[in-house]
Amino acid sequence: MSADLINVHSYSAGSWLPSMQMPDKGGRAIYNAVDGQILGFAGNNSLDIEAMHQHATDVGGAGLRAMGFHGRARALKAMATHINAHKERLYTLGYMAGATRGDSWIDVDGGIGTLFAYASKGRRELPDSTVFLDGDVEQLSRKGSFVGQHICTPKLGVGIHINAFNFPVWGMLEKLAASLLAGVPAIVKPATDTCYITEACFRLMVESDAFPEGSFQLIAGSTGNLLDLLGPQDVVSFTGSAQTALQLRSNRNLLQYSIPFIAEQDSLNASVLGPDAVNGTPEFDLFVDEVVREMTTKAGQKCTAIRRIMAPDNQVEAVKDAIADRLQSINVGDPALKETDMGPLVSAAQRNNVLAINQQIGQEADTVFDGGTLAVNGVEGAEGGFVRPTLFHCPQPDAADLVHRLEAFGPTSTLMGYQDTDHVCALLNRGGGSLVASLITHDSGFARDVVAGSAAWHGRFYINDRTSMKESTGHGSPLPHMVHGGPGRAGGGEELGGIRAVMHYMQRTAIQGSPDMLSAVGHTWIAGAKTVETDSHPFTRGFDALKLGEIFYSPSRTITLDDIEHFAHFTGDTFYAHMDEEAAKANPFFPGRVAHGYLLLSFAAGLFVQPDPGPVLANTGLSDLVFQKPVAAKDTIRVELTVRRKTRRNDDYGEVRWHVALFNQDDEAVATYTLHTMNQYQSG
Repeated sequence: MSADLINVHSYSAGSWLPSMQMPDKGGRAIYNAVDGQILGFAGNNSLDIEAMHQHATDVGGAGLRAMGFHGRARALKAMATHINAHKERLYTLGYMAGATRGDSWIDVDGGIGTLFAYASKGRRELPDSTVFLDGDVEQLSRKGSFVGQHICTPKLGVGIHINAFNFPVWGMLEKLAASLLAGVPAIVKPATDTCYITEACFRLMVESDAFPEGSFQLIAGSTGNLLDLLGPQDVVSFTGSAQTALQLRSNRNLLQYSIPFIAEQDSLNASVLGPDAVNGTPEFDLFVDEVVREMTTKAGQKCTAIRRIMAPDNQVEAVKDAIADRLQSINVGDPALKETDMGPLVSAAQRNNVLAINQQIGQEADTVFDGGTLAVNGVEGAEGGFVRPTLFHCPQPDAADLVHRLEAFGPTSTLMGYQDTDHVCALLNRGGGSLVASLITHDSGFARDVVAGSAAWHGRFYINDRTSMKESTGHGSPLPHMVHGGPGRAGGGEELGGIRAVMHYMQRTAIQGSPDMLSAVGHTWIAGAKTVETDSHPFTRGFDALKLGEIFYSPSRTITLDDIEHFAHFTGDTFYAHMDEEAAKANPFFPGRVAHGYLLLSFAAGLFVQPDPGPVLANTGLSDLVFQKPVAAKDTIRVELTVRRKTRRNDDYGEVRWHVALFNQDDEAVATYTLHTMNQYQSG
């Protein structure tokens, strides 16, 4: 192979394997999107797919599961940091795929940001453990000796990630973030057209040395019989066309073993201009900005791009003119030039596909702007994937079919008018399911009604107006915190969505047994499990010395009427239940005047706190507070303080969660809550 051509390598079982140039040996040519010339080759039929799957299962999976959620979260952060420090090469390669620097920023920095986001969410929302507790403990017996709880544990297989060409970095990293955080290794199959960019990022991932060997592998070229090798513990996550998704998910092996198939596919996303957003309002200008940006960013090659534009009938002409005027100023050309607004499509084949679909859409819609006057700057001949933006207007959207069914995966969008709320909801829903719909309006009532009538057909509903426009992220920007996926033709999957996405790679299991058994399984003490009393106060014991179930029994304190009245006047809380005997007795919840709930919490702290300097650094809050029985004057309270859970936070301290239970003189529960403290690591 010529030294000037790119040879895209696969990464298998810790080794880099070159691609072949010959088609009979699996090689496939890759082309420069700008000039149409051959860049290099990808694919090698000699790749041992079965060995890759076995390596991921036996080596990668075991290493990942041993790390726990927080260890994996720290590794995600380390990997993201390394990629971020060496990302400039990814930008340079992006030019050959037709991406401007702004396009690559979405891809590269968006992917890195997703890793950072999942690293943060993993530390904050998942336990410092290998088991995730899903929901509260269920009481399954009268006396509490038999209880149940749902847990989630990593699947023991492999995540198969099949990605699209348009986001060679973000598409890979957003799937990996969820899979690796769950503890499931991945085999990544990028689209061949842009796999050279994916390979460059993958090399940075390997160089980071953040994850154990086998955590991720890369296939450049064909996957061979990979789907036929999968089992019930594996997961397939796919991004691409609905046609390809149907072909893959129909694989007999996937159906036979009920292998999960997460799909993010075709989507006729729409944007709606509210009736209030007339020409001259901030919302009208915002709407035009959003539409033009979504048509031209990545040359319209975004699964979230706006394909259908909906405006009130009396605003259609104004919207036509405004969008066409903006499109006229778009600078189409060499993506490496700073002045270029829109580069080419990824290939000449993709260009031809878009032009063919445009012809079909033209059967039902009039051409408003076809970019015929726009020059392609900085490129002689323009033999690559260049295509100019096209705006259609469909005068009869109710009678149309193709504009609601065909997606031109390029800078093409169709404008249509609507009459009222019911009509626009019907038009939105004609798309058969989308990743995102957007609504630009300052009328909250209209927004409420459109969401009620159409949200079920969309994975995300983006509403923007003058209030949020300066900080909003845009119609076409999936964020790791929110669901990225959609119903119907959009695939029915969720590639993102915070911890929801992580759960796609985990098995939810109902665990039943005694409180002791569930405490051991879940690494969390639960009420009814055994406790251990030690000679020293737990607040004098370092994080590492504390044991789950370690308990402290406080002395008792009698509540007096003077206590109640002093607290009321001191705090200003003179609610009648604390100050008016007759009114309190008339209340069905109280026997008469009772102590403030927050008075009880204050007295409880006084009963269990050890005041001397020690390993407890701070009380950071409490949660799950429940007041169970009122306390009147002359009642006595005591506290049981139990170590419930421990979570390492950094190299100096960790968080301890304590179960706090208040009891009265009859051993009846008065209140319970969870106390959070930060404790130093020290022996003792």
